[in-house]
Amino acid sequence: MGAQEIRDYAKNRIKSLNLNGKNKIRINNAGCLDRCDEGPVIVVYPDEVWYTYVDKEDVDEIIDEHLINGRTVERLRI
Repeated sequence: MGAQEIRDYAKNRIKSLNLNGKNKIRINNAGCLDRCDEGPVIVVYPDEVWYTYVDKEDVDEIIDEHLINGRTVERLRI
């Protein structure tokens, strides 16, 4: 699964959980963010936590643990 497909997956998952909208969670594209050598990257603001991921399961873990429960996923943190 490519980066665009993962972004679409994350965006749809956030929407299905009713976590999108004004003053809620926003999923968007960005450029390299000066970390291209570390693979695909997810940044959670305002926490300023940077993650890498391999598949949908990693994205689900970031959504479930960090975005919903407020716990950093250390194994994916960069």
